[in-house]
Amino acid sequence: MEKYVKDILSAKVYDVAIETPIQRAAILSRRFNNEVLLKREDLQPVHSFKLRGAYNKMAGLSEEAAKKGVIAASAGNHAQGVAMAGTRLGIKTIIVMPVTTPKIKIDAVKSLGGKVILHGDTYNEAATHAQSLVQEKGYTFVHAFDDAAVIAGQGTVGLEIVRQHSGRLDAIFVPVGGGGLMAGIAAYVKYIRPEIKLIAVEAEDSACLQAALQAQRRVILSQVGLFADGVAVSQVGKETFRILRKLVDDVVTVTTDEICAAVKDIFDDTRAVTEPAGALAIAGMKKYVREHALTGQTLLSVVTGANVNFDRLRHISERTELGEHREAVLAVTIDEKPGSFRHFSNALGKRNITEFNYRYGDPTSAKIFVGVEITDTENGRRDLLADLTSQHFKVVDMSDNEAAKLHIRHMVGGRSQAIANERVYRFEFPERPGALMKFLDLLGGRWNISMFHYRNHGAAYGRVFVGMQIPESDKKHFAQFLKDIGYRCWDETDNVAYQTFLAP
Repeated sequence: MEKYVKDILSAKVYDVAIETPIQRAAILSRRFNNEVLLKREDLQPVHSFKLRGAYNKMAGLSEEAAKKGVIAASAGNHAQGVAMAGTRLGIKTIIVMPVTTPKIKIDAVKSLGGKVILHGDTYNEAATHAQSLVQEKGYTFVHAFDDAAVIAGQGTVGLEIVRQHSGRLDAIFVPVGGGGLMAGIAAYVKYIRPEIKLIAVEAEDSACLQAALQAQRRVILSQVGLFADGVAVSQVGKETFRILRKLVDDVVTVTTDEICAAVKDIFDDTRAVTEPAGALAIAGMKKYVREHALTGQTLLSVVTGANVNFDRLRHISERTELGEHREAVLAVTIDEKPGSFRHFSNALGKRNITEFNYRYGDPTSAKIFVGVEITDTENGRRDLLADLTSQHFKVVDMSDNEAAKLHIRHMVGGRSQAIANERVYRFEFPERPGALMKFLDLLGGRWNISMFHYRNHGAAYGRVFVGMQIPESDKKHFAQFLKDIGYRCWDETDNVAYQTFLAP
């Protein structure tokens, strides 16, 4: 690691980046009985650490390479870092972005001086096109993470941490997508202060580092979740994995709900609104503290970015209480008679109802979709279920049911007895014009759509809940349709939330 340490010490990042502060998170510190610190990379000029690596790579180009220009593939923070670095260095920059990229991010790159080419629905398609332009035009490709100069630039975050906080530091929590930031921090910190634990944090639906460590080789994830789009990478980098497999002490994976709760935690302590990937380290720190019962330690989390679409805040807000285990989502059966709702409310004791959905469907029993506030303890949900069960309520816990939380809570309204052969699927559509039309064109007139729900979540992909009437004899043809459409999907026909509230 000596070469990396030297490269980090000589990295040319401060022509454009700033030395970001370490801030004490007073509320989190009291709540978890540990000293919680935040490294505020969201305060960089492009509101992300990515500027460091991009600038260091581009500042080291030969005169000939700089004259030809650079190209990158990115849908977010790396794109802005490359564009800003190019403007500062006088280098032409071309950014290939998926056509699903929100307009706010495209406009941000253009405003920083980058030329934008929209190509493909995914990062991989954009990256492939960028590489073809490298061959055709002679551009230098600036990789988002798997490049020694980029890693060294990101490593200046570790240099600053060691310099700014010379006292006790037990662990540093760092988000991992491709691994560039963690590799840079690890290379420096483990060389200078090897006693500090380095904990990688990944979204559970894009945990490519954890998968690689378990397999002892890099693997490609078959599917990658997109909520924390800043770390939505299907394979950890080759060079970054070489470093991380030696230096990372542990890996924590977190759910979407836990990430949403961490966004709120950072806001409560700093009044800053981070992007989901920017809050990943705090989500992992909270989970690690709970699982290991840590107290009295000094823990630092890197807040990596704050480029969040405003539309996404609605979804984050909805999921925060679930992420903090302060809300339970339940399907409860009560008697269909006057006074039953009052009886149910009395059974909840002092717990507040946060949501209540119901429509008449049966003369003897009523199925209600209800959200209930619970105490911030690991046992809150268990105690609630036990209280209701002891009073003879039939209860199904749906707090971890993605279809229930994304769709069915907005759809409770009765059943149709006229529907036969209904199959239900949850899709992720590319959030761009033509995505629905592609679905309908391939569907053709073969199967009737019996149910459809969509809500915009401010993300690159729309989440869609669809019911279709598919006779038994058509199952093979429908399986081929799912293969042809190519959208991520889940069969939710047997999902308890659908069966309870919407199934014929």
